[in-house]
Amino acid sequence: MGRTRKGRDISGWLVVDKPAGPTSTAVVNKVRWALEAKKAGHAGTLDPDATGVLAIALGEATKTVPYITDALKAYEFTVRLGVSTNTDDAEGEVLKTSDLRPDDEAIKEALAGFIGDIEQVPPQFSAVKIDGERAYKRARDGEEMEIAARPLFVESLLLIDRPDADHVTLEMVCGKGGYVRSIARDLGAVLGCYGHVRELRRIWSGPFDAGDGLTIAQIEEMARTPELDTHLLPLEQGLVDLPEVKATAEGAVKLRNGNPGMVIAHDVEYGDECWASFDGVAVAVGRFKSGELHPNRVFNT
Repeated sequence: MGRTRKGRDISGWLVVDKPAGPTSTAVVNKVRWALEAKKAGHAGTLDPDATGVLAIALGEATKTVPYITDALKAYEFTVRLGVSTNTDDAEGEVLKTSDLRPDDEAIKEALAGFIGDIEQVPPQFSAVKIDGERAYKRARDGEEMEIAARPLFVESLLLIDRPDADHVTLEMVCGKGGYVRSIARDLGAVLGCYGHVRELRRIWSGPFDAGDGLTIAQIEEMARTPELDTHLLPLEQGLVDLPEVKATAEGAVKLRNGNPGMVIAHDVEYGDECWASFDGVAVAVGRFKSGELHPNRVFNT
């Protein structure tokens, strides 16, 4: 018989402005402890040294995580020119150096080649699995691996500041699976001067903004009090990129039992993925077919 997980049945989203240092998993565990929640997860890992929005899903909201993971995200990051490292960030060992420092126009011209649908090779120190093992574990053992390129959609990549000749600050909006460290590495290669990420901040992720996030200190201060609950956002926030349909009373009952249910839909085509609500509460996510929603995720709310 399985062990029953202790904690509160609490559902929703908590937006955290992650500091540099802790892992994303450590932040999830902190939030879960602070809210005494049974279940929690995050929508997109941030490297330990990265800061910014980390959206934490609790309870039934964890079923909406894939829709935030797939959403566009924005990053502001500083690239150190003239130096490449084995981790593609400031924590790694220096591999190569160059005295070349491209001007702003050369950088802007190079950035244009990273916009749209591109192919990107993840860093050697990444969570990509190679023959069933995380790449970073093999890299720590000194192994250099062939990692296959992966598709990435980049909506925009802009030069927003040039603090000095050695550094450029960029802002990127991209889709799922993007490695900012790879962008810095590949930009340095295109420019012929090498490069790595010095600072990285995720400024928004889907509907969630770092400016609305709680700090770890705030979470600890409000831990296990009703005040922290007031900062929870509804699980429906994780569904904002999907069209909404309205379930009938009878349809809602059927959907909650995992069966197709009748819905009232506008501007939805046959086969579209959407979510059904009843009295403003999410009931299920599924495919719209002939006046019914065929559910693949049901919310126990």
